[in-house]
Amino acid sequence: MCSDGWVHAPQSSDLPSGRVGTDPRELLEVAVTVAEEAAAHVRARRPEVFGIVGKRAGSGDSVASKSTPTDPVTVVDTEAEQVIRDRLAELRPGDAILGEEGGGEEDSVAGVRWIVDPIDGTVNFLYGVPAYAVSVAAQIDGVSVAGAVVDVAARATYAAARGGGSTLTDADGRVSELRSNPVTDVSMALLATGFGYGAARRKVQGALIADILPRVRDIRRIGSAALDLCMVAAGRVDAHFEHGLSPWDWAAGSLIATEAGARVRIPAPHTSSADGEVVVAAAPGIADALDALFAETGADAPIPEV
Repeated sequence: MCSDGWVHAPQSSDLPSGRVGTDPRELLEVAVTVAEEAAAHVRARRPEVFGIVGKRAGSGDSVASKSTPTDPVTVVDTEAEQVIRDRLAELRPGDAILGEEGGGEEDSVAGVRWIVDPIDGTVNFLYGVPAYAVSVAAQIDGVSVAGAVVDVAARATYAAARGGGSTLTDADGRVSELRSNPVTDVSMALLATGFGYGAARRKVQGALIADILPRVRDIRRIGSAALDLCMVAAGRVDAHFEHGLSPWDWAAGSLIATEAGARVRIPAPHTSSADGEVVVAAAPGIADALDALFAETGADAPIPEV
């Protein structure tokens, strides 16, 4: 992270060299492979567990609560994470793994560590809203160097290797290079955001939205931070900000946005949702103005859990 608080896309000379098994391009191949396999599992299991779209027909043991009653985890979340863990054990034996559901290496960031979110956007998944993703990132010494985010319903894969740009592969196999929007006026910027599960944090976030909304084009709440970050990369929104994300929410998507030219601010790799730090990804032409707006409104300050 640079002194201005933003993460900038590195030059090729910044990439690891001479280290066996740490080439970002090789790690990206693994990330894409395991993320797409997990996405296929999620896609197949949803109608089996919950029935048709809009009908949550799963049995009582299909869904449980985590941090709050509004923070669900489904049986498919845990299954998909196990799919990822099993494949990583085959393809990258010995690497550390941190997963949303299964936990893992939270404090140590040394060496290669995989950051896994089996379903980002579980509430959407539960209700049949087609905006949920599998996110898999490889970090080296706490820095994301490869990442894949699969939009499960759209059958689309966002991917990036550090220093190598970002791509989107659609359901028909077409590959497009990603670039954030050339917008320069923050008052014309479309922002994406998300809200925490705790009532106290939501109250603060709601007040921030009320202050920011009149100063931008509009705000979108999709329900998956990983997809929001990828939408910044693809130019589908101009910026994303959200407080209280965990590493599995941003590890892959922030790299994809950075490699598409966005300016990105992320917490330290060992922080958790409870710390309430803000994640920001913005098209470069509005990054400074958005930074000033967030400083004025207080949106750049953490919103820790209370």
